[in-house]
Amino acid sequence: MSKDTARDLEGQLIALVGGSGFIGTHVAQSLLARGARLRVCSRHPERGYRLKTLGGLGKIQLVAVDVTKPHTLEVALTGCDAVVNLVGAFTGKLDAVQGSGAGQLAAIARAKGAKAFVHVSAIGADAGSPVAYASTKAAGEAAVLAAFSEAVVLRPSVVFGEDDALINLFAGLIASAPIMPVFAADSRFQPVFVDDVADAIANVLATPAAFAGLTFELGGPEVITIGDLNRRIAKAAGRKPRFLELPDGISALFATLTGWLPGAPMSRDQWTLLRQGNVASAALPGLAELGVQARPLGLFLDRWMVRFRKAGRFGARTTVA
Repeated sequence: MSKDTARDLEGQLIALVGGSGFIGTHVAQSLLARGARLRVCSRHPERGYRLKTLGGLGKIQLVAVDVTKPHTLEVALTGCDAVVNLVGAFTGKLDAVQGSGAGQLAAIARAKGAKAFVHVSAIGADAGSPVAYASTKAAGEAAVLAAFSEAVVLRPSVVFGEDDALINLFAGLIASAPIMPVFAADSRFQPVFVDDVADAIANVLATPAAFAGLTFELGGPEVITIGDLNRRIAKAAGRKPRFLELPDGISALFATLTGWLPGAPMSRDQWTLLRQGNVASAALPGLAELGVQARPLGLFLDRWMVRFRKAGRFGARTTVA
């Protein structure tokens, strides 16, 4: 963060809807560092208790909100200068959560006097997609812009961080099994660092008029495959599993037969999205236009994977002179 952006959100009250999750935690850190006050809105506000330690006295409020219940939003958004929508889901009533529900959220933000609205969608949002996640993401973008024309839509690729779900899932599997099946091994995606996404959101909120009504695709500095990601994780963790790259027919069948089970690694819809890949189109502006220099996964992976090594930080061999 440069000196000229150090406190450019001083005193603003910003609502983070869906702010108690992975991305929300990092967005909170970025906004607090720039002087904002936060109202973290979640169906489970207790999951945001850890955020209290990030800000000074009175800097963070935790509010119970359900985006499918407008009266909870009307209370939570009262008096907010800006709203960030981080709500998303793969299952459940997707239209009510991230489709028409997103538009309803934007309309209430407008009615309550918010001057800025950032809607976090996803690369791959597609109104014509047979996958409900992708089609409702597209519907949500349209509904938000219809209700709040100056809103800014951000479409990140797969978001990575030390506390993410994807890299830690793969690392745990690699560390626990000598054979690692890999689904859609040649699918390409453009992983983006969570703190880069958080800084992009903060930059938009600092000067919302400069980006009003625009859509951005947020991808990292490199495009990699699922197979390559698994090999990088294994190397950083000091593991040498045998990777078994499954044909699409087998992996699709596995996802179909097991995806409905609690704790299943992947549903059929998630497999379909994985197979399609997740790369910025280059037709829309990205992180650079938002003043953020994208950082690659390789900058962090060796450090993050220490805990997955056989002896943790004591597993590395050292040479005594």
